[in-house]
Amino acid sequence: MSRIGKSLINIPAGVSVDVSKGNFVTVKGSRGTLTEQINPELNIKIEDGVLTVERPTEQKRHREAHGLSRSLINNMVTGVSSGFKKQMELIGVGYRVTNTGNMLELLIGYSHPIYFMIPDEVQLVTKMEKGESPTIIMECADKQLLGQVCAKIRTYRKPEPYKGKGIKFAGEIIRRKAGKTSGKK
Repeated sequence: MSRIGKSLINIPAGVSVDVSKGNFVTVKGSRGTLTEQINPELNIKIEDGVLTVERPTEQKRHREAHGLSRSLINNMVTGVSSGFKKQMELIGVGYRVTNTGNMLELLIGYSHPIYFMIPDEVQLVTKMEKGESPTIIMECADKQLLGQVCAKIRTYRKPEPYKGKGIKFAGEIIRRKAGKTSGKK
């Protein structure tokens, strides 16, 4: 049996989980409401503040959906109770970042600034402190949406392996390559 699928999901205080017809799971908490449709063949049970996901058979399609469904529900419960946070750094000379509401303005070495509209569900904070890299901090209850937004921002200037310039996640290690060396004769 799937190790991830058979793990229990503890529902914290202040979070309510509702499973409606067609396995539509709605999770409500202090940070908002998330809804996801889970594979209708799986059984979702809630007893004494603990949610379990069970599969009807050992068929390959049920085994595939079991762990995924449990992870999706767990991410929703975690998101509405404590939320998810991602921090990105801009590494490069002259790289800057500012925001006006949910409009992100990136100055990352192009001849023009890049404007990116962040969805309303994501809270955005930018930091520009002297001596430190410009930082983008985003928080959201929806882990999938947060990951997509971060991935889109990163595509504007991926970290390159020679100088390490670009947009990277905080704590990410960029594998560096040695540049060309001139042979002296």
